[in-house]
This record gives sequence, structure tokens and C-alpha cells, in this order.
Amino acid sequence: VFTVADMVSATSGGTFSGGLTINDKTTITTDGNTEQLKLISTDADASEGPLAILYRNSSSPADGDSLGRIYFSGENDAGEEIQYVRFQSILSDASDGTEDSAFRIQSYVGGNLRSRVLIDPTETVFNDDSVDLDFRVESDGDANCFFVDGGNDEVGIGTNTPSGHNSPNGAKLVVHTSGATLMQLNGS
Repeated sequence: VFTVADMVSATSGGTFSGGLTINDKTTITTDGNTEQLKLISTDADASEGPLAILYRNSSSPADGDSLGRIYFSGENDAGEEIQYVRFQSILSDASDGTEDSAFRIQSYVGGNLRSRVLIDPTETVFNDDSVDLDFRVESDGDANCFFVDGGNDEVGIGTNTPSGHNSPNGAKLVVHTSGATLMQLNGS
């Protein structure tokens, strides 16, 4: 294994046939749209590969530890770097034999970072921050096979306008197919 303690500068590239350990921050910069990092596995069996591992090697792991994050950053029109999308993994329970973990996907909505998907040991939550966001599942033949209207707290099946079905008390569930309402459940 080759260890880089401070800095290595190579302008013509290089090949390491063994391993490489880098002990601190590393920045890879390019001035074009070419790839900056490629992991290649030439293994021909059915096992995993290539494999990227984010490993938090803590001497005292504890419930709630962040296991790693991946940020997708860019600049806004004011030249500020914004982490527009974040992936985070969390160690929910570090107890041997009952380990639990969580995974969160966040993105910006209206200038604020919001939880879009949270997968934890007891549930999977969409829109955990209770923002006015719709949720839609498309099928092969229906763009609104399942639709949750985040602003009106309503669910539509086969429609993206569950509240537009002439319900005096506000429809909570509307089943719609082939241009007709099959079933409607109201708030009362």
C-alpha cells in the first residue's frame, strides 16, 4: 500500500498497481464536463463490483451517529454554493444484534432544505417536513394512478384533482377511471 501523507503532484498521470491511502482532504478538479472519478471492476463473476464504501470507523459508535453524506452542490444566481440535494445515512441503533439504520434524501423547495424521503427502522415517510408537495405514482397507462394532494390533504386514484369532484365537505378519497368517478369518500 502506498501512503500519501502530504501531497503528491503528477502532471502526466500515474498508475498504482497496489493500493493507495490518502490521509486527508482530496480535491479532483477539471475544467470540462468529463468524468472526474470512475470506479472500474474487471471481475467476471456474479459478485458485487465495483464497490464504493463510506465507512465510519468509530471507536465509540452511538445511536444517532451520521454514517455518511453525499451532497450534490451547485451555485445559485448569487454565486453562493448550495447543497441542492443531500443523501444521509444514520446509525439508529448501534446495539450488537439489534442494529438499525436510516436513510434520508433531502432537496431544496422554495429556498429551504426539506426531507423528501426518510427510511427509518419503523416506517418510510415521504414529505416528513409537511410541505405542500404532491406525491404521484404513474402506471403504464395512467399518469395519476395514485395521487396525494399535499396542499388539500386528499388522495386520488386515477385523478390528480380529487377536490375537483363537487364534494360539499371536501373529498378525502376519489377513485376515478375512464372519465368518470367510481367512488368518492368525503370528509364527513
